[in-house]
Amino acid sequence: MIWAILVLLGVPLWLCALGILMLYRNNSSLRKRPGNVPVRVRAPGKTRWVPGHAVWVHDVLAFRASPAARKELLVWVTGADAREPTAEEAKKLHRLGDDKVVAVLSSAGGGTIEIAARAESRDALLGPHAGQATVPGEPVADTTGVATPPAMTRAGAD
Repeated sequence: MIWAILVLLGVPLWLCALGILMLYRNNSSLRKRPGNVPVRVRAPGKTRWVPGHAVWVHDVLAFRASPAARKELLVWVTGADAREPTAEEAKKLHRLGDDKVVAVLSSAGGGTIEIAARAESRDALLGPHAGQATVPGEPVADTTGVATPPAMTRAGAD
């Protein structure tokens, strides 16, 4: 139907085909970027997960929604925590496989954003915060490198 309307308006079909081809090539080049991670993003207070691709640039997460790349998001991230999705979240996260991980990213502005990906992409999803993030139930390693002194006792207190 849309094709008939465009023809009646005088828009050549080859021009429409060229536009569709350009959108396809742009999206395929985005998927081939180094460090690209297919993700789903949910903004605070929203229930819908938006599909797209993300890449880390230093401590900034750059996200571009698919298809047609109409939505872009840059988030300066100050911290990240990874967790397993709830049953309700897992039901809404399509095309990420059976094992999924949700990262809650804290932004420099004080807000948070949730990003989901396949479990094997966990480190790529967390980017520079991968060594700092924790998963509930996993032990937290001391990465400070500072030796903890032995317990001090008072002299004469036996």
